[in-house]
Amino acid sequence: MTVGVAPNASDAPNQADAAIQLAKEDAEFGPMSAWFGQPFGGADSPQLAVLVGREVPGTSAIPVFGRHPLLISSQAQTAQAATHGRYHLDLALGTKLLTETGFGPPFERPITRLREFRTALGQPTGTGKADFHGELLTATTPNPVRVPGTENGIPLLVAVMGAQALQATGELADGILPYLAGPRALAGPALTAAAEAAGRPTPRIVALDPCVVSDDIDGVREKATKNLGFHEQIPSYARVIELSAGRRAADLAVIGDEKTVEAAEVRRYRDDGAIEVLFSVTEIEGEADRQRT
Repeated sequence: MTVGVAPNASDAPNQADAAIQLAKEDAEFGPMSAWFGQPFGGADSPQLAVLVGREVPGTSAIPVFGRHPLLISSQAQTAQAATHGRYHLDLALGTKLLTETGFGPPFERPITRLREFRTALGQPTGTGKADFHGELLTATTPNPVRVPGTENGIPLLVAVMGAQALQATGELADGILPYLAGPRALAGPALTAAAEAAGRPTPRIVALDPCVVSDDIDGVREKATKNLGFHEQIPSYARVIELSAGRRAADLAVIGDEKTVEAAEVRRYRDDGAIEVLFSVTEIEGEADRQRT
């Protein structure tokens, strides 16, 4: 089992430079990985993963609404070639609010879109050609679009937790990377059963959760409550929080000293099926506790 981080350099004078520096600092503590989410209108997550990918393995989340699988295939293959196999692609459904407000199209039939997106994406990253005609998406290529340097493929995770999405992920992807899902909500058996039924290998479970190593537990919890409160308004996150026995999103944050985080929390994720844990919002209590985390 490995532990990674989600470096947040969004407040730095130069986000790209700062992301590289943070990843280098984190890598000094041992083998780790870096995860970059895709904020609405923010830095491009695959490019950030490429920038740090020569130092550490990197994953970037890309919502399927507002994107096309051929363009994402090109991004992912380029990232994989540039990082010599260290890049992992993470597909996400996004949210109804941001999708409809920002991109325009209605947030409808998300599972069908996820299935079609994954199927179309797998053709150019696998064979170099695409000839897919679905209900919601079309992807065709007049010429092969394989990027040299990606012959070993690109690991694909999906940031989902709903029953239908887990079924689709087990059948079509390599694993899940859910956010704000406590150990008891990781849904490993359901995911594994879907993969076995489809004749696929046992999926990877990568948990992404807020974490701060600090002595000021109450102060960090208060900041986390404000920082993470937005997720409570999103039905999919609200369900996962409830499944994780939490009332607020901050209840899922891992906060405490080193012994508490490593022994009491990280091992709980491992015991419930996670092969990797990624920690986010490590910076909310300041630089000293970020480095300590």
